Amino acid sequence: MADVHNKETRSYNMSRIKGKDTKPEILVRKFLHASGFRYKLHVKELPGKPDIVLPKYQTVIFVHGCFWHGHDGCKYYVVPKTRSEWWLNKINGNIENDKKNKNFLIKLGWIVIDIWECELKPQNIQQTLVNLPPKILSFIDELH
Repeated sequence: MADVHNKETRSYNMSRIKGKDTKPEILVRKFLHASGFRYKLHVKELPGKPDIVLPKYQTVIFVHGCFWHGHDGCKYYVVPKTRSEWWLNKINGNIENDKKNKNFLIKLGWIVIDIWECELKPQNIQQTLVNLPPKILSFIDELH
């Protein structure tokens, strides 16, 4: 099936997609702040420039878009019908970079939490966010 947009329109639409300060990321940040957690954003000194860094808890949070990071088994991760090979190379590269960055952060002593875009959809958001503080705090308890 051909793309519903011409090449220029598709290019413009894709260029408008943000890499940071996305709606899912802001939802997580607002919840963490309201829960009393203080954080830094996009710390470029850390591998992968994590979306949210909680220095006090030695924890980083990545808020992944299901499409861009290849969320396996997710209905929001569908390989486009046009230029499929190019998109697969792009997405698989993102997946590999995510793995490398996560492993490096763990070796540096950081706790890494991944949150997927689909976990922040209306039917899942409450459970995802309510489970986040205990997840952060339980990792800290394990360290002490």
